[in-house]
Amino acid sequence: MMAFPRISRLCAFALVVFFLTSAAAEEITVAAAADLQFAFKDIAARFEKDTGNSIKLVFGSSGNFTNQIKNGAPFDMFFSADIGYPRQLETDGLVEPGTLYHYANGNIVLWARKGSNVAVDHGLKLVLERAISKIAIANPQHAPYGRAAVAALRHEGIYEQVQRKLVLGENISQAAQFVETGNADVGIVALSLVLAPAMQGKGKYWLIPESWYPAIEQVCVTLKSSHHKEVAQQFLAYLKKPEIARLMQVYGFVVPKAGTVAN
Repeated sequence: MMAFPRISRLCAFALVVFFLTSAAAEEITVAAAADLQFAFKDIAARFEKDTGNSIKLVFGSSGNFTNQIKNGAPFDMFFSADIGYPRQLETDGLVEPGTLYHYANGNIVLWARKGSNVAVDHGLKLVLERAISKIAIANPQHAPYGRAAVAALRHEGIYEQVQRKLVLGENISQAAQFVETGNADVGIVALSLVLAPAMQGKGKYWLIPESWYPAIEQVCVTLKSSHHKEVAQQFLAYLKKPEIARLMQVYGFVVPKAGTVAN
């Protein structure tokens, strides 16, 4: 009979620990480039399971996020698809000093949906064919992957010839959706999107040589306005773990060596 009070005390203690731990958990809001959509959903779930802290992910184009941050958007971290936008924010004094980090490099591919007759392995010049009437890319005005697509087309000397065929997505994820839904015949999209488990089997791709476009150096920062800087740093440290770096590679990203800083 004396065991019951002891069990009750143990249960009460466990509940106190649970509620204290829950109360201590924090959530950060992360603005992330659209090419991270699948990789970061996976990583954020692992981070929450391992640390108890959570991440609210908002995906979009790096240029639009930059403007939102300048106008006071309440993000804790910004994962850009290139270094230029975080540098702008750093110049404007909106970045926590010393937090700029080169977390990955991206690649672009020519992608067509499964079942189409488009032979993407013929290379980028196939977009000149009459059968290709719409080519989806991200808007180069504010999406780094869109600028990379334009650069690749210019490298092949065909940009002016196909410019009227271009269908612009608000971000690289929307450009991929145009192809997936049949609203474009092909797309120049992020390798990370077509390799994601959710997209595998939905299309076929051809890897565009990296020498055809400027390096897509992806950089993140913690924002000075963040009220959760410790958790932000915890998430950044989590990304640097070897197993998470390998996961990023599975999703098609090139992970720089530790300590590498983008130009």
